[in-house]
Amino acid sequence: MTVHEQTRLARSSRRWADVVQAAQVGAVRQVLCIALPLLDLGVFGTIDRHVREAYPNWGPADIAADRTAIAVYLVIVGALGMIGWFATIWAAKRDRGVRATVTTLFAVGMSVLAIDATLGGEHYDRIVPLWLGLTLLILPALPGVTALVAAWSAKPQR
Repeated sequence: MTVHEQTRLARSSRRWADVVQAAQVGAVRQVLCIALPLLDLGVFGTIDRHVREAYPNWGPADIAADRTAIAVYLVIVGALGMIGWFATIWAAKRDRGVRATVTTLFAVGMSVLAIDATLGGEHYDRIVPLWLGLTLLILPALPGVTALVAAWSAKPQR
């Protein structure tokens, strides 16, 4: 790597430092977003109660299958969110399309999470229990907004 490239990378890393920091906070919060559905399966049981309320005539096997499907879906969405945080960090550290990356991932991520928190179906008012859907929406929202503001307010590189 030439001295010019090293200097450019050092400047770009300072320029996007706030984006990287927000994405790191987002990644830590994303771990909690991945863990919450799993904790609900083993400890809280709200997804189980939610399925039982929606389908009172279902047997234990059907309830377990639906409960597991909801939790696995939320874990997969959480894992994809983690990939988004890592992509943001990667883009910011390499000064590659940071604004486009942050803006696109924020819009897609918040849209998916808003749909998850509000989408209903058949006997469900909402497929995901309200507390869980809103928690999974709110936890990544603040670092996402912070990364978005940091990306768009960063000073142009000279």
